Amino acid sequence: QVRLVESGGGLVQAGGSLRLSCAASGRTFGVAMAWFRQAPGKERDLVAAIAWSGGSTYYADSVKGRFTISRDNAKNTVYLQMNSLKPEDTALYYCAASSRVFPTIEGQIDYGFWGQGTQVTVSS
Repeated sequence: QVRLVESGGGLVQAGGSLRLSCAASGRTFGVAMAWFRQAPGKERDLVAAIAWSGGSTYYADSVKGRFTISRDNAKNTVYLQMNSLKPEDTALYYCAASSRVFPTIEGQIDYGFWGQGTQVTVSS
């Protein structure tokens, strides 16, 4: 089991920055980590993902060049640095961990563990 707790959300003006953190505990060795987001009335979408080593990452087209995912395995924490925020980035952001260890980031990953989410609101 993996337990995830997000933090760092808040209200920011367009063009501003936020850094989300996700503290993981439990069986975290080898898991891939990801950030998803869900806006009201929309499906939950994958925003970014990172392999255990940190050497492989994935970004949705909508956030490429603006968001950066990173992880510190010594601290069991994954981060999402969000710059140049837009009103359309407003959503509930979830941290997720893969069900299996050492999955391929480019492939379809089953994320079996989820946090409760942290709200990000970007005002225009």
